[in-house]
Parts: sequence; structure tokens; C-alpha cells
Amino acid sequence: MRCSAQEKKEEKGERGAKERYDSQVILSDQDIRKAIESGHVRIEPNQSELLQYIHASSMDLHLGNTFKLYESNKSVLLDPKVPESLSASMRTVAVSDGEPFIVHPGEFILGVTQERIAVPDDLVVRVEGRSSLGRLGIIVHSTAGFVDPGFEGTITLEISNLNRVPVALYPGMRVCQIAFEQMSSPAQMPYGKKPHSKYQGQELPEGSRLASDPEFARAA
Repeated sequence: MRCSAQEKKEEKGERGAKERYDSQVILSDQDIRKAIESGHVRIEPNQSELLQYIHASSMDLHLGNTFKLYESNKSVLLDPKVPESLSASMRTVAVSDGEPFIVHPGEFILGVTQERIAVPDDLVVRVEGRSSLGRLGIIVHSTAGFVDPGFEGTITLEISNLNRVPVALYPGMRVCQIAFEQMSSPAQMPYGKKPHSKYQGQELPEGSRLASDPEFARAA
């Protein structure tokens, strides 16, 4: 039975799509190093020094000096339909190098990486905690462990202490690791080009901008 030209075209397209999907991989240490050295992935500052923190399939990032935390005495409810409730209850704390920031049991704070990263259109970055911190009860992201292609900025860390005792964190310590995943094809609409790219270019730890989402903006 002979296939029509259209059937051959569709079969070729399906085969090509499957090959692209099969090509999705996590970058190895040598490919992470190549991506950084070639400028395909940009990480600042001290890009050359960061190469020593590359592991088999990830690299470490460091904790910045600025933290944000919610003050329960200033707000009894965080309501995305009331933008002021999300921002007015937050306090910013700057910690000097060598000084600790104490995370108390059950506390939730926002931290930030020292490094600023620019993700290319064909890669996804996954943020994970470090095992050594996890064993102290510290987690570094609640849900936001996914950095879109096209994102530029520091990475806000959603830090919680699951332990029963306080834990000291220090600016400059290695706080998280990131892995790079190759996409099947470059994103058609990278993060920075789509509407409502709320966190593009962030430098400090950024609180929630949920109130600017279209469904809440329409309700305002």
C-alpha cells in the first residue's frame, strides 16, 4: 500500500516532533560549563568563580543579604483582591556579611540569590534545595522551583524552617542549586516578552504580585 504525500509529510512531522521531545535532557557539568563560558547562559557577578560550584548535573547559588518577612501584627489576612494587604504587611531586613539571619520554627521568609541569571529561550532552570540545609529543616522554595526561558533577574527564595529549633543562615553561603533542562524547541513567547511578566528584572526578594494577575485586575 502506497502512502500519499500528505501522509508522508505527517509521518515525518510526527517523527521530528518525537525526536525533539526525546532530546529534552538535563545538562551535565560539562554542558553547564560550556553554556556559561559561551554566554548562552549569563550569570552575574563572578561568573568565572561560579564554575567551581558546578556539580554533575547542577550548580550552586549563594544567599543574598536582603530578606523580606510578613508581620502578622500588621495584617490579619492576605487578600489578592486587596493589593495593599500583600505589600503593607512585609518588612525588609538587610543583613551584613558575616552576620546571621535567624529563621525560627514555622517561619516563612523571602530571600534572594546573590547571583543574577539570564535564562535563554531554549532552556528551563529548576531550583532545588541543598541536602545539607534540608537536613536542618530548611527548604528554599514552596512552589516556585521553576524558572521560565527568557527570565532575567535574581531568584527569590521561599524559605521555611520545618525544624523545632531556630536555624542561622548567612549571606554568601551556598543556599540552593539549579539544574538546566533543554527544551524540545525554543519558547515562542519567552517570559520577558509575554504580558504580565511580573518578576522580570527583579533584584531584591519580591513579594507576591498576585493582585496584578488579569483575573484579579478585572475584579478590581
